[in-house]
Amino acid sequence: MKYTRQLVSLAVACSLLSAGASIAQQETPEIDPGIAQQISTIWAVDNHAHPVLAPPLDKTDREFDALPATSLEPQSDPVALRPDFPLLGAAWKALYHFDAPPPLDAAGLAGLKAARDRVAAQQGENYPAWVLDQARIGTMLANRVAMGKGVEPPRFRWVPYVDALLFPFDNSGMAAVSPDRKTFFALEDQVRTKYFKQVGISGPPATLNEYLTHVVTPILDQQKAGGAVAEKFEVAYLRSFDFSDPPRAQVEKIYARWVAGGTPDAADYKLLQDFLFRYIAMECGRLGMAVHLHAMAGAGSYFSITGVNPLLLEPLFNDPRLRKTNFVLLHGGWPYVREIGSLLQKPNVYLDISSQDLIVSSHTEARWLREWLEMQPQKVMFGTDGYAYTDEMGWPEATWIASRNARAALGIALTGMLRDHEISRERANEIARMVLRGNAEALYQFQSAR
Repeated sequence: MKYTRQLVSLAVACSLLSAGASIAQQETPEIDPGIAQQISTIWAVDNHAHPVLAPPLDKTDREFDALPATSLEPQSDPVALRPDFPLLGAAWKALYHFDAPPPLDAAGLAGLKAARDRVAAQQGENYPAWVLDQARIGTMLANRVAMGKGVEPPRFRWVPYVDALLFPFDNSGMAAVSPDRKTFFALEDQVRTKYFKQVGISGPPATLNEYLTHVVTPILDQQKAGGAVAEKFEVAYLRSFDFSDPPRAQVEKIYARWVAGGTPDAADYKLLQDFLFRYIAMECGRLGMAVHLHAMAGAGSYFSITGVNPLLLEPLFNDPRLRKTNFVLLHGGWPYVREIGSLLQKPNVYLDISSQDLIVSSHTEARWLREWLEMQPQKVMFGTDGYAYTDEMGWPEATWIASRNARAALGIALTGMLRDHEISRERANEIARMVLRGNAEALYQFQSAR
């Protein structure tokens, strides 16, 4: 009986402790008010997004992506990219004063389009910059084939695509791997043709040396002169990250073997791509441009998630010839969030949280964001991946939602670190500014426009 009374007393005590903890949790805000206030006032540098040109060019603009994922076989879309995503309603209301809950029927979509068009007409050429203002973004790195009306410095900084330079020959063998790659390589061939035209040729030169000196380097020089601050690789959509380091003499023979025509042997072609990737990365280092890499699970039902494991890139980061090149792993590497965090110890490796802050909740993102900030706070950057995803979520909605979620995730992470006495309040405010703008300003050597 005495033992039973002890158990009852223990159960009551545990119940009271649990209730007390619950009450205390309710009384303690999830994000420290001071940290929340600091985060809300910071004009951010968006490390990665795909802004669309000002109206009326936005209706026909496709250069916001070299590989627009609009004609792929269906995949299982994350909740955030479905038409009933709850935060869409908040974005519509904040941006266009359009107050309707998702999902929208045909009449609702028509009303949304009218509301968007009304705001776009009011803003005119300033519309892209107005979108940034709504998300409190001072400068956005614009991942585009080319810049244009409304998407210009200083609010927008250029990050062009460079994948096409990796694939100078007949890509039909690469395209045959999957229906998605068939679509993507047709698009890459278009970009490659554009680059050849820019340097005054119609096809690959006779030798590897001529390809490097007459095509690759001049294109990179032109893009740097045109304002590019980094070069973007979407290579994860086209092949895996397992880049070897073949000798130049071997690659010269491979180039000579296939330049005359024919579909390259897969093994030969891979070695050529591997060599070209390192060469482009070294040239980016010479020019002071960072290398951006898509580094998370991607769009399309055939995307190779295994092939995007960032640990496959470690030999590149350890290559002494590439230590002057800064690499930025976009999208935080999901599902390889711990693997990508471990790579931040490399002196030339950074990451951003673009896309993650759109497709996962702030609570989920805050867990691994805190882990990264505890180890390498100077290597983590804000980004949105603002993109014209669907009729319901255009690039303005994606930018607004991602900025909202990212700031919340950062607040949760820093509040936890503050309450666990890992950082002071002053350091929390400092890290907030670093992530939202300071780290990017230091990496790219420019001051945000706001």
